Amino acid sequence: MRKIRKGDQVIVLSGRDKGRRGAVIQVLADGRVVVESVNMSKKHTKPNPQGGKPGGIVERESPLALSKVAIWNPGAKKADRIGIKTLNDGKRVRFFKSNGEMLDV
Repeated sequence: MRKIRKGDQVIVLSGRDKGRRGAVIQVLADGRVVVESVNMSKKHTKPNPQGGKPGGIVERESPLALSKVAIWNPGAKKADRIGIKTLNDGKRVRFFKSNGEMLDV
């Protein structure tokens, strides 16, 4: 079970975007995440007349290392660590380590 999933609110811990928050768009298999409007990069694209795409400079999100982000705890209003525990019915859920509040209920 992954500790950070698509749709989670995260905060960047280090780098030029330190302190910025956003939702996870994608979790890549190699241990990186793409966060909305964080770690923006510019890509120069060629026009494709057959596909109807104009050329130009496109801004898009680049992946960040998973270790550079932490999940946002709205109750504590700070970054938090995640734990995983099994409930009595056998379901595995994530919880915040600071206050024990569950995420996946």
